[in-house]
Amino acid sequence: MTDTDQPSQASPPVIARGLAEFASALQPSALSAGLRRKATHHIVDAIGLAFASQRFAFAAPALRGFAAAGAAGDATVIGSASSLAPRDAALSNGFLMHGLDFDDTHPLAIVHPTVACLPAALAVGEAVDADWDDMLAAYVAGMEVAIRLGVAVKGGFHHAGFHATGIVAHFSSAIVAGKLMKLDAAQLVAAQGIAASTAAGVQVFLEEGAWTKRMHPGWGALAGITAAHLAANGFAGPSRPYEGRFGLFDSHLQEHAGAIDLESISKGLGDEWTMFGTAIKPYPVCHFIHGCAEAALRLHDAQMKADDIEEIVCLLPAPTMPIVAEPAVAKMTPKTDYDAKFSTHFVVVACLLRGRFGLAELEDDVLRDPGILKLAAKVRCAVDPDADFPRYFSGRVTVRMHDGSQRSEHVPINLGSGERALGEHEIARKFRGTAGLMLSPDRVDTLLDALLSPGKRKVRAMMQLLRAA
Repeated sequence: MTDTDQPSQASPPVIARGLAEFASALQPSALSAGLRRKATHHIVDAIGLAFASQRFAFAAPALRGFAAAGAAGDATVIGSASSLAPRDAALSNGFLMHGLDFDDTHPLAIVHPTVACLPAALAVGEAVDADWDDMLAAYVAGMEVAIRLGVAVKGGFHHAGFHATGIVAHFSSAIVAGKLMKLDAAQLVAAQGIAASTAAGVQVFLEEGAWTKRMHPGWGALAGITAAHLAANGFAGPSRPYEGRFGLFDSHLQEHAGAIDLESISKGLGDEWTMFGTAIKPYPVCHFIHGCAEAALRLHDAQMKADDIEEIVCLLPAPTMPIVAEPAVAKMTPKTDYDAKFSTHFVVVACLLRGRFGLAELEDDVLRDPGILKLAAKVRCAVDPDADFPRYFSGRVTVRMHDGSQRSEHVPINLGSGERALGEHEIARKFRGTAGLMLSPDRVDTLLDALLSPGKRKVRAMMQLLRAA
């Protein structure tokens, strides 16, 4: 046999091994006070959103379907009296946390990292009766995995037609579940390898406001938990699921694969915490619109008459245009609340006319408001040449009147990001607004106290507090 006849040898595993060793070694004692506080705020935010989703029409059909396809168990579905097997509870909770598209986003990664980690952390933590501290460490490890994978591809998943959160959730959930199950580093590598064969989440939902995006992170949690159990039982997975030939980057990024920053995945891992860059949303719409939404809110004037407006020009970062501004005709007339969340035209006009944008602005009567729809037809979206995307989701709105006058506002750093991060008071206020859709004020306060100061609680005991009364 000549040298050329020798079977090729794969390069040593790099990415999966590094992530596995980091996650396996991370202990609760290594989490600084600031990191714990940051993690706690994001967990509080996601749980409040899970309660809020229960109020909306999309929740009941999904939960019925998940239960029918799944299995009974003792894992908690937030805001429900039902209990399911851990995998099915994680799927359900992921759906609820992401259902309103009001959950956190890491701007550089362009992923919703908490929903890519927390559903698996809560379900498996409850199943193994973990300490809250251990769950917190697993969640933080998963956040780093989800964010770093998103940052490395530089928006490549979206460019190729995939919902990035739906992709990374499989890997981060496998890490989270495996850590709580006390898998060793080799098993965590296998779990990531197995997850590479389940990772999906196409963006075709954008065409008609379909509900599938809501399901993506929960499906990643279900798949990640499955991958961890397979790895724990000796199932062999590929050791280079990311960078290997026909691995995740080749298969999912195609012509965008050459832009990947592989070194960023492991750079400073365990010392530099990328999750500090994650932003909690102040508005329940796609994060790409937040700059324009705030600009429109600043321009709101009760004395302004819609009939006096000739044109509204919205400037957005170029890569966001296909998602929140095109095709323009469809964005002017959203048919569902989910359509509206991804319509710059609708969101900006609603902000301009109503002076606010909360969950109430996604109700059917607002979607059908003739005044909003008439003015939305006057919105024109264009590329913002000065956008610092993806670091921030900036926006500029200019309102031009028939008399030739105009007013303009520019938001370079969207509220919730960077130096404008929401504080604990604002996060608690948001929780009261979300969880408060389903719970009494007294119960909301009880949950806030428990979640913000969990002490030595077990995950199982905390989850009992999150069930329907």
